[in-house]
Amino acid sequence: MTYDFSGWATKNNLRCSDGRTIMKDAFKHNDGQTVPLVWNHQHNAPENVVGHALLENRNEGVYAYCSFNDTESGTVAKALVQHGDITALSIYANQLRQNGANVIHGEIREVSLVHAGANPGAFIDSVMAHGDDSDEEAIIYTGEELTLMHSAETEEAKTKKSESSEEEETVADVFNTLTEKQKTVVYALIGQALEDNQNDDEKGEDNKMKHNVFDCDNGTQQNTLCHSDMVNIINLAKSNSVGSLQDAIGIYMENNTSLSHGFEDIDQLFPEYKDVRPGAPELLQRDQGWVSVVMQKAHKSPISRIRTRQIDARDLLGTAGLRGYGYDDEKRNKAKVNAGNVKLLKRTTDPQTVYRKDALHRDDIIDITDFDVVEYQYGIMRQNLNEEIATAIMIGDGRTDGDDSKISEDHIRSIWNDDELYTIHVDVDFEQAKSELQGTGTGTYFGENYIYAEAIITAALYSREKYKGTGTPDFFCTPHLLNIMLLARDRNGRRIYESKSDLAKALNVGEIYTAEQFEGKTRTTTKNEVKKLLGIFVNLADYQIDATKGGEITKFNQFDIDFNQEKYLIETRISGALTRVYSAIALEEPVVEDDDEEEDDNQD
Repeated sequence: MTYDFSGWATKNNLRCSDGRTIMKDAFKHNDGQTVPLVWNHQHNAPENVVGHALLENRNEGVYAYCSFNDTESGTVAKALVQHGDITALSIYANQLRQNGANVIHGEIREVSLVHAGANPGAFIDSVMAHGDDSDEEAIIYTGEELTLMHSAETEEAKTKKSESSEEEETVADVFNTLTEKQKTVVYALIGQALEDNQNDDEKGEDNKMKHNVFDCDNGTQQNTLCHSDMVNIINLAKSNSVGSLQDAIGIYMENNTSLSHGFEDIDQLFPEYKDVRPGAPELLQRDQGWVSVVMQKAHKSPISRIRTRQIDARDLLGTAGLRGYGYDDEKRNKAKVNAGNVKLLKRTTDPQTVYRKDALHRDDIIDITDFDVVEYQYGIMRQNLNEEIATAIMIGDGRTDGDDSKISEDHIRSIWNDDELYTIHVDVDFEQAKSELQGTGTGTYFGENYIYAEAIITAALYSREKYKGTGTPDFFCTPHLLNIMLLARDRNGRRIYESKSDLAKALNVGEIYTAEQFEGKTRTTTKNEVKKLLGIFVNLADYQIDATKGGEITKFNQFDIDFNQEKYLIETRISGALTRVYSAIALEEPVVEDDDEEEDDNQD
């Protein structure tokens, strides 16, 4: 068999940067197959195919014997490999199957020459994922260097070379046998050596390590730690009060005057920090799932100034005379009686501008090169704006009426704070539920979670008798309230509701959505009663968001020459309101002040 070079296409038990591990024999069925050898996984032109690779499955992984073709691109690629400019391979594989984080099966479709310098170590670059249990395509890098072979090399020589390389222990193998403390010492030695070499380069001296970081020189050598110092530091690090080697060195240096003056920079003993997740910082945010539900399910209208009108023909008290009458034939000279007047219910809602403004210094935009900071900032701004609008729709923005930044309830009417004609406000009586369920045997049969859940369900179902909204509503509540109801158990310890769908059936709602933004929210009624929000039942098709053309969410940017800043604005001009009477239900818990608190208030 003749070939130009060989190398590892992939290695077994290779933990990649995304957490997946290539398992042994994952590509066993590719043994003996020949696949194209391409340039940097490019498929847009025939000249990108520079040869072919024969695959061999081994205990360590899949090994590739590669031969270049006689094309111009093949000749160039061969010269790059022979000169050492290109030193690594990767594979393109599909039909990947996983068992947890372990890749156990795949089909190698091609082997590619890649720039090893740009891909140190091992990782998987996913191309397309179709689901957790379905096929996936990926480019898998190993970071292993190539081995140049003579065309006349025999299979026997190749086998002997492979066996000898397996028996040879590498530097990495030796290093991995060290303990964590021993590795820390090695890091310190390497760090000091690099520091010395850098100083020598600046002075034009030879690149030689002048001293060991742990060697003493009778106090004349700067930046040194004696062996006795290191023993004391390690013992200090072992103590429960310290816990880390870096802290121990800092404490030891503070307590030893000669050492603290002689050692200028403790950080050089430790390796540089590396990002766990390179690129844009991971975004820490509040629960956004319900926000997208509100923005998607609410009815949209192209008219920003809206008016709702209803005729109240219910005659609730029977005093309006909205009834039919019988006519007495014997009293034909008596006039028929007109019915009473119906009541017109009308309200109008005007739009308000809601915006999010920010700025970035141009120097920062230029200097941040590992991700697009402008688009990242726009993403945060759009998310904030959506959350603000959704919060204003459901419970109001929480600002006081005198705040200039408040989203007015006259423009975006919150469901929770809406008039009783539109939102039914219901108090949940937990004490009554406790009495009805347990009687005099308090705590014998039912747990607190079960009582709480039953009180919520009872209030929800009874309040639905007045509900006039469209179809089946959804339930929005805090994650804690949902967990309380899901953890409700009977006297035998069995859960009453096995899943969220079971609880939704008991509540007679379509879906249950959690919103951590509802946690601890209270309102004060016109009677100065404080009510704590528990949850909201609403079909968002009955809530209308209105915006004329030009009032939709729009983003702007402007450069400020004086301050060298890019300024960004994202805004919308909308109105919003429930358009059907009795179309929402707000469950609340009365907040009762303790007697001690009332006495304190009176004393104040």
